[in-house]
Amino acid sequence: MRVIIQKTAKASVTIDNEEKDAIGKGMLVLLGIEDADTREDIDWLAGKISRLRIFNDENGVMNKSVQDVGGEIMVISQFTLHASTKKGNRPSYIRAAKPDHAVPMYEAFIKALEEETGCRTCSGEFGAYMQVSLTNDGPVTIMIDSKNKE
Repeated sequence: MRVIIQKTAKASVTIDNEEKDAIGKGMLVLLGIEDADTREDIDWLAGKISRLRIFNDENGVMNKSVQDVGGEIMVISQFTLHASTKKGNRPSYIRAAKPDHAVPMYEAFIKALEEETGCRTCSGEFGAYMQVSLTNDGPVTIMIDSKNKE
């Protein structure tokens, strides 16, 4: 699993010209799933994200987690995180999981993240064409890959 985490002042997701959900202070998590991903990846990543200290403390130092600040989380599926641009100019998405594997993993990840953090966690719609709006706070953007544990 790969994620791009963006600290938000606010974020929203729109599908078919209707806002599906929105958050304020918190995290926008773009999630890419591949066939090799397992429940172990979900648990490791949910734990890592819940403890990630990217929010400022009273001294202006990034020393607080999303839990510590009572933030919200939005998870958006994004198969393009597994794009390969090694050959040619048209990205290949061969490593991205097909829906039969990806959908249950996506849903399990959202549930695990909500349970791990205790924060309100919302999502887009798997496979839908979405418009995601974001006010990146900081800006802070972090990439994590569960296979590399970094």
